[in-house]
Amino acid sequence: MSSKTKDATGEEMSDEGSDASASDVRLPRHGFPVRGSQSGQPIMVLFDLLGRRWAMGVLWNLAEANRTFRDLQARCGSASPTVLNTRLKELRAAGLVSKASDGYALTEDGRALFAVLEPLGDWAMEWAPKQGRDNP
Repeated sequence: MSSKTKDATGEEMSDEGSDASASDVRLPRHGFPVRGSQSGQPIMVLFDLLGRRWAMGVLWNLAEANRTFRDLQARCGSASPTVLNTRLKELRAAGLVSKASDGYALTEDGRALFAVLEPLGDWAMEWAPKQGRDNP
């Protein structure tokens, strides 16, 4: 028996520990409140989805190559199977990940998103060492 929680819109959604099917996945949606935004602007909807535990780790690992669930689980060591399964369902429902004959793969949209995120990751690598310093 799965428990239910409410999303930012107040609608019920399955908990991460549930066995919800991909069609039951509740995604943040444009035009509806999401974490950090009452207006549900597209960028905030995307940040809500990508800000979920292990969503970025899944995208980064699939950008390198298609991966089986077990391979992803090994690469995302501290992610429980339930959380990893939920992220994969969400990313599939969002059209960023697909099931391939050799595991999971980024879709065309997933690859386009990664192409935009990768420079942000490079920027963050330069920015991170500056954190903790006394900035004026």
